[in-house]
Amino acid sequence: MRIIINIQKWYPEIPNIEEEHATLESGGKEPRRRREEKTMNNINIDHKDSLFRVTESYKDALDLLISLGFDNLKDEEKRSTLGKLVTIGDSLKSKGISLNAFIELLEERIALSEGSVKAVSNQEDTVHMAGVLPCPVRVPLLETFEEWHSSQNLGYHLEYDLKAASMGIGWLEESLKSEEIEKLPDVFISAGFDMFFDKKLFGKYKSRDLFEDLMDFEHYNEDFENESLRLRDPKKQYSMIGVVPAVFLVNVKELGDRKMPRSWEDVLKDEFRNSISLPVSDFDLFNAILLNIYKMYGEEGIVKLGRNMQRSMHPSEMVKSHAKLLERPSVTIMPYFFTKMVKSGGPMEAVWPEDGAIMSPIFLLTKKEKKEKLKPIVDFLSSKGVGEILSHNGRFPSTNPEVDNRISKENRYMWLGWDFIEEHDLTQLIRRCEDLFNQAMKGEI
Repeated sequence: MRIIINIQKWYPEIPNIEEEHATLESGGKEPRRRREEKTMNNINIDHKDSLFRVTESYKDALDLLISLGFDNLKDEEKRSTLGKLVTIGDSLKSKGISLNAFIELLEERIALSEGSVKAVSNQEDTVHMAGVLPCPVRVPLLETFEEWHSSQNLGYHLEYDLKAASMGIGWLEESLKSEEIEKLPDVFISAGFDMFFDKKLFGKYKSRDLFEDLMDFEHYNEDFENESLRLRDPKKQYSMIGVVPAVFLVNVKELGDRKMPRSWEDVLKDEFRNSISLPVSDFDLFNAILLNIYKMYGEEGIVKLGRNMQRSMHPSEMVKSHAKLLERPSVTIMPYFFTKMVKSGGPMEAVWPEDGAIMSPIFLLTKKEKKEKLKPIVDFLSSKGVGEILSHNGRFPSTNPEVDNRISKENRYMWLGWDFIEEHDLTQLIRRCEDLFNQAMKGEI
């Protein structure tokens, strides 16, 4: 479920959340979309343009929109009729995608189709990297990566496609449907459990022992390797460069006589019925929450969570929710990153769950057969410098042991566990939990 509310339409005095989020996405710099507006002049798309006009004006736009989930456009009749009635702006909003992000992707696709990416005749001389990066740190990570890449003499051509996590992973899943290993990217980056643990989609590669953890350091950061937690893959197939923790943001004014929730068990209590906000559109983190609640409290826990759900909000909306007159949740569950938007002295108070912040790992998968070529890339992505961008810019704690994640040692994490992962088909379990959650939210159970 995706609920989009134009807050500025009703309350113009509230800062523009989209602009604020864009600034955060750039790591505090001027938003990339503003810095690159001049480079977008070749593509002239207004948010009021119809889908039909956009796909007629730019031939690559049709394939791009289909890859983003607009399957109806495959039908030429629907494209030429219904497509004239729907605007590109409204369509992209339904997927949680900004127009500027779409234009950037379209530019990349046009550049590729025009052959701006270096063509290499010998397949063995090309390395492919694909994935998604957390939105708040995508710009500084890409800029740092491009600077590093330009200074390297890798001895092969590196093609990479690193989109914002808000674009989803549907486009990435397509590459996994091929039975030919050569067509599979050599390096994957993505958060969450859905894709990499899909036994039907990814299982065939995992069973062939195709991937290997190439990270050099002997131990993970002490935040993730201690007496109570072992995050590293014991089979040494999956690498992790960081995590996305989920915490609580409590509106103390809406709390009333209820006690401050301090644990996941607390937010499942009946007293919070219809007063919890969840990042349902943030699939990676939402799925991690569902899986961990199921592990700890079973199907009953999922049902309780669904009953307590009030609405879905983007995290940047959550921070401002105290300013709206309607539908104020008393507790929001959100990525830790967005807590730094909370203003001191206001009614919103961040709470790190005492039983641990549920985390969605940022996975890095690398092909074993190309480990010599991939090692420099892995060394960069797992470096202290990248770790500090993740941790300090984005509040996505790094696994690099040299990084100070600036999180109190009293704050614990909740990890799904490798035994649980091996024993369950996570994709099927996620679907089951989603069904239970949605039924409970609608009052059907």
